[in-house]
Amino acid sequence: AFADFTWLNGNSRQTEFPLDTKMFTGEFSLDTNYVYDFAVPKDHSIVGSTNTGRSGEFQVEQLGVGGDFHYKNIRGRFFTQFGMYSTMNPRNDASPALGQYDLNTAYHYISEAYAGYHFDVWNGINVDVGIFMSYIGLCSYYNYENWVYQMSYVSANTPWYFNGLRVQTFPTDKLKLEYWVINGWQAYGAFGNAPGVGAQVLYRPTGDWSFVSNEYFGHDTLGLPGRARFHSDNSIQHKYFDRPGAGVSKAAFSLTLDAGCENGDGVTCAGSDYSNPAQYFIGLMAYNRVWFDNDRFAFTLGGGAISNPGRYLVLTPPINGATAANQGTVVGGNAYFTQNPGDSFKAWDASLTFDFMPSQFITLRIEYNHRMANVPYFSGPGGVTPPAGANGSPQNTSSPAASFQPDLQQSENRINTALMVRL
Repeated sequence: AFADFTWLNGNSRQTEFPLDTKMFTGEFSLDTNYVYDFAVPKDHSIVGSTNTGRSGEFQVEQLGVGGDFHYKNIRGRFFTQFGMYSTMNPRNDASPALGQYDLNTAYHYISEAYAGYHFDVWNGINVDVGIFMSYIGLCSYYNYENWVYQMSYVSANTPWYFNGLRVQTFPTDKLKLEYWVINGWQAYGAFGNAPGVGAQVLYRPTGDWSFVSNEYFGHDTLGLPGRARFHSDNSIQHKYFDRPGAGVSKAAFSLTLDAGCENGDGVTCAGSDYSNPAQYFIGLMAYNRVWFDNDRFAFTLGGGAISNPGRYLVLTPPINGATAANQGTVVGGNAYFTQNPGDSFKAWDASLTFDFMPSQFITLRIEYNHRMANVPYFSGPGGVTPPAGANGSPQNTSSPAASFQPDLQQSENRINTALMVRL
């Protein structure tokens, strides 16, 4: 790049790559955490997060091994996802419910895997096919690259990966235009006969500014092929202070605004009729980060909010083993957390994060996070698991759990601690 962009939220701060060779750049990533939930749920379950799923325990959140192949103009990448990531994020993909093969089993240990070719046109054109990161919602799938550990709802409720074809074009060293033809919205498989399509515009006019806009269209509701989804994701990042060697060495902010909706098969983007309710997503998040002592320490303050009637992007609470595919009915959620057309969901959050970064390869993070919703959603002291243990059927609460009711509450307070290594 023409400038240093290691300060960006959602971007690696590495400038050295110790596992680099002529034809392969190796990568190792390990994210371990201990989360304290002030509600102390007895089943240790956290609701509504894609990057941490259990509290009161030491957990390996993500273990990634892989890297990038590069020989002449041939390129390829693979990266694993062992640990909590291998079960937490595939559960949010309902597409394996269609067809005769278990796509979750086929893919759940893979976060990225694609092959491609680089064309020496303009400043470069890349054509890749496989699973690649989406980066809708600004934050990275890998916590090491983010300013915060528990990202706000705009990131947590939007896709982390796409499965399909990606074309990246670089007309200049400051502009990237990217195009996608994919199975769908974070979908290993397709929900209908038409693929999802999308595009990204990324513009970095100087080393202090970054602008990105992502647009998406697809049909992504299990059992309702006539329902279309539209989504627009837009972010600005600005580094407004940079003084190497000073006590305060750097400062920057990020601002993200997302808007989208669904239309067809009983819902509409802007209607208000009971039989055809509006189903949309609107959300924002903002963070401000200040670095100290030659970037060895940093504080980040921020948060965000969403409104998502119909709850079509809200993460399904893991009540009695609920997933996006088995939550009780084709659409509508389950008896404990419904996802019917027009069902209200509004939420906001705030966080304060402290990072200690003795080198570019390691981060020690401690973060306080507060989240609120207008309906019961987060784990309370009773948890979300029946007394006899989850049986994987959200509607089945047979003996000895016949009277089971999940303990959901409208607020959550927790402390996230993490040790993250990247080589």
